[in-house]
Amino acid sequence: MTSAGEPPAPRAVAREEAFRGRLLRIVVDTLRWPDGRETAREMVLHPGAVCILPLTEAGRILFVTQYRHPAGRRLLELPAGTLEEGESPEETARRELEEEVGMHPRHLRPLGGFYVAPGYSTEFIHLFEATGLEPASRRGDEDEDIEVLELTPEEALARVERGEICDGKSIIALLIWEREQRLGRTSGELR
Repeated sequence: MTSAGEPPAPRAVAREEAFRGRLLRIVVDTLRWPDGRETAREMVLHPGAVCILPLTEAGRILFVTQYRHPAGRRLLELPAGTLEEGESPEETARRELEEEVGMHPRHLRPLGGFYVAPGYSTEFIHLFEATGLEPASRRGDEDEDIEVLELTPEEALARVERGEICDGKSIIALLIWEREQRLGRTSGELR
């Protein structure tokens, strides 16, 4: 559906699958525009993900480091993970916190979300603040080598400024959270 004054969107008339992997699919859609012309669009289909800012009772933020092959190195990031089929973003956030940092949140508060690269990907990342952290069994994925690190908000922001935190989802979540703290916003809590 388009808004008033917005040009009509093209209609997908065909789809070819170019690749199917464990995490994502690559397709080529043929789009028909209102004027009748057709164009092709390559697209990465992704189930979506979450990124969580876990805040301890002492006001420290839990980060993880893990090897990221596309980057060719370990990155310092907030805990995150991909939605599994039939799982809500909130359920994914709770599961990923247990898997990556061994904590269960009593409270989740949505911080918004964003498309990673809407020019070619359907991936949307849901952002959450997690509080009331309680120890849980840490049962991470076999292919993950994760270490947990606690930082104060000031230390985390300084690492963003120095380029030591260079993961987009972590930077976005941290900056949205920090702005909300300055503005005194804490509504939207999920239980």
